[in-house]
Amino acid sequence: MSKTVHYKIDLNKLPTLTTKQQAELKTLKTMPDESIDYSDIPPLDDVFWKNAVQNPFYKPTKTSTTVRVDSDVIAWLRSQGKGYQTRINTILREAMMRSLHHK
Repeated sequence: MSKTVHYKIDLNKLPTLTTKQQAELKTLKTMPDESIDYSDIPPLDDVFWKNAVQNPFYKPTKTSTTVRVDSDVIAWLRSQGKGYQTRINTILREAMMRSLHHK
């Protein structure tokens, strides 16, 4: 039994904010950036990002879909043994990451 809790939010029907929440947002909106205390946050320089690793607990949700793939491509993926769908996902994720890093 999974202990994961999933919440679905309809962005077109967001819950209304309380008066207290509205007041807090108004205060934050009017606060100048210079008054924000960043002293407890270390700078994120190039060395930090070079050594950064993906969260080891990150596990994206899976979505079932139907996709049309050329017969020779699917034959090639299946010829490599069990787990061809995982390989498809890995190939697509690598392409997605390359695309995101080039922007």
